[in-house]
Amino acid sequence: MLLIGLMTLAGCEKSGNAPADSTAPAGSASIATQPGDPLSISVGPELAGMIKVVALQQAEVNEQLRIAGRLELNGYKTSRIGAPVTGRITEVRALIGQEVRQGDTLAEINSQELTAAQLAFLKAHSAEQLAQRAVERADLLLASDVIGSAEVQRRQNELTVARAEKRASADQLRVLGISSRAVEQLETTGRLIAAAPITASQSGTIIERKIANGQVVQPSDALFVISDLRSVWATAEVPEQEALQVRRGQKVALEIPALGNARLTGNIVVVADVVNPETRTVRIGVDLDNPDKMLKPQMLITMLIDGRSSARTVVPASAVIRDNDQDHLFVETAPSRYTLRRVRLGVEKDGVRPVLEALPAGTRIVSEGSFHLNNERQKRNIETGGKVPPADKASGAKGSS
Repeated sequence: MLLIGLMTLAGCEKSGNAPADSTAPAGSASIATQPGDPLSISVGPELAGMIKVVALQQAEVNEQLRIAGRLELNGYKTSRIGAPVTGRITEVRALIGQEVRQGDTLAEINSQELTAAQLAFLKAHSAEQLAQRAVERADLLLASDVIGSAEVQRRQNELTVARAEKRASADQLRVLGISSRAVEQLETTGRLIAAAPITASQSGTIIERKIANGQVVQPSDALFVISDLRSVWATAEVPEQEALQVRRGQKVALEIPALGNARLTGNIVVVADVVNPETRTVRIGVDLDNPDKMLKPQMLITMLIDGRSSARTVVPASAVIRDNDQDHLFVETAPSRYTLRRVRLGVEKDGVRPVLEALPAGTRIVSEGSFHLNNERQKRNIETGGKVPPADKASGAKGSS
């Protein structure tokens, strides 16, 4: 009986020293476990001070259109340069990527048409000189009373016609690419110019070259394309149902994946006046400054356009937990108890994100402290011996209920 009494006493002492909750991890006095639910967590007063809970709110939200597009050359600052006459290319000086200024010589062309135009100018110049001498002689004869004033007027008219024909011939040479200085030299020396220059009509970068030595070209051929790349266009095709939401001068945002999703802003400068009958879209263009030339034509972009305004349920951006490429919120299910729930949210704007699915009336969410709360939830699941699953898989049907 003495042995039995000692054993009974020892059992009572062991029972009295046992912890109240054998499942609680060490060092987490403010966290209470929720067996079987890895998405739920209850907090004590120590962590509760870091958490702020608010009810869902309504706010006016502009619907945002996300439209795929691309960068293109600025149509107002791009030139296609052809040959001034039909002839054979004798020299090419410009290369793709070269920076040129207006008036620089890109290539030279030899042409019979150029030769004929120079000969016509020299004939007009000779005719002008003859008419000038005839007028001078007539003035002398009139002073000697040998001829009448009518003859002087006739010769003066012939001089006026000769001068007009010479000016027309000089203008024709300039149209063919001959500079005013070269025309003056032709008039002085009478030496024909062997080849006409093909010059840049604007300053910029040569982005296309379709020409080679010895090639026979015509004025209708586009030999060079020059564009000022310090300004580019972002273009997109807006569905015709949304065309009323875009207008000239409207400010829009753009995301460029090739530049690390860099976000830029610009103004719409072009809105097509007709709908593309094949795609049922309206083409728009946004003017972008490109001083460092980091924006390359043909880069893909995403254009973000503010649309109609409507009252929507919104949540603070600070409340959102991103897990496994899905958006989640901590929803209050009881005082100091929260459950992680997957939701569909729109794009952030002005610090809030619209909710794209219906949530029960009276739902309260964690607006501040979601990050700390999620860390404690994951820590608790690991310490209790369970592997933390992705939130969207662990929630199963709960996440979309």
